[in-house]
Amino acid sequence: MSVGRRRLKLLGILMMVNIFIYLIVEVSKSSSQEKSAKGRVIIPRSKFWRKHTPHKAYWNKQQQKLELLYNPILTLLSNMTVEENLISNASLLSSCEPDPWVSSEVSDFANLPDRFKDFLLYLRCRNYSLLMDQPNKCKHKPFLLLAIKSLIPHFDRRQAIRESWGKEITAGDVTVKRVFLLGQTPPEDNFPDLSDMVKFESETHQDILLWNYRDTFFNLTLKEVLFLKWVSSSCADVRYIFKGDDDVFVNTHQILDYLKSLSKEKAKDLFIGDVIKDAGPHREKKLKYYIPESVYEGSYPPYAGGGGFLYSGELALRLSNASEQVLLYPIDDVYTGMCLQKLGLAPEKHKGFKTFDIEEKHRNNICSYTNLMLVHSRKPQEMIRIWTSLQDPHLNC
Repeated sequence: MSVGRRRLKLLGILMMVNIFIYLIVEVSKSSSQEKSAKGRVIIPRSKFWRKHTPHKAYWNKQQQKLELLYNPILTLLSNMTVEENLISNASLLSSCEPDPWVSSEVSDFANLPDRFKDFLLYLRCRNYSLLMDQPNKCKHKPFLLLAIKSLIPHFDRRQAIRESWGKEITAGDVTVKRVFLLGQTPPEDNFPDLSDMVKFESETHQDILLWNYRDTFFNLTLKEVLFLKWVSSSCADVRYIFKGDDDVFVNTHQILDYLKSLSKEKAKDLFIGDVIKDAGPHREKKLKYYIPESVYEGSYPPYAGGGGFLYSGELALRLSNASEQVLLYPIDDVYTGMCLQKLGLAPEKHKGFKTFDIEEKHRNNICSYTNLMLVHSRKPQEMIRIWTSLQDPHLNC
């Protein structure tokens, strides 16, 4: 081997050694910096806190105020803990007196429909007593709790559900329980006095939860919040919850099969239904879901149609906590989407939920229901007919 080639080979070896030493030094420097950084405050290189854009709509402005109360950085600057800050602003959070300022803060308050005036005046009130409770409903840690939104006069719907998809069952380690969620239907809303009948119904079936608030469309959100609070205090160990209306048909067996197939990771944040995305408030006054621009601005987060959805008991507890940081909103399914967004989650669309019904040509075909979880809407007689047909051991689909 010539001298020149030996020198080149030696030079190559030296370069490789130098590179190796350089890498070792850099790795050790990085490691020492990480260790020393643990005890230091790291100053960010750019803004990490997004400044709120001032809103004109009343709900948005009040929501921003609520978020400021829960902001740990701002409360620290005022030499108060978050808890102390919340206590000092208790009237802002849960007052059940009419808000004396709302009429001056909402530009067109005088021209709003009465349902909006009532909602805004009592926007912060959530403290309603439970008149009929079922404290032992979740004594044996149900696998699935069916929570059905109903009105006091809907006796036939509730009974049809009890006799069909809402039956309470225990099969092995799977227990299904049922509750109906009710508010008051007062004379001023032209309802007859049915208090004795619903009392008898509750004593007979032990499945009525009745709160002392006015049961209206806008107060369905209140029903959601009060139910989540009840779950936290009386049914915290439930595995899964189906929550829906009293005019839907539910294939309970299909839901149970689906839930049994879930992994632990999937089950933790489970929230499925017929999901609506890229939606916003309707501005047409004649529509049921009309929201004035003076009340709310912006788009809606993804949400599951209120006809019915399925979620985990663990998530229900987190939703209950999140709901304390979200002002009540007139549309309950949108509100639930807001609470999910607060948790950094979004509902998942499942093809088994048909909140806008199935094609008319398939409605009388019983096999159309075998792979579905929910169909909206169905009358009491239809619920019983579909359920009975699905139980037929000779059904061949």
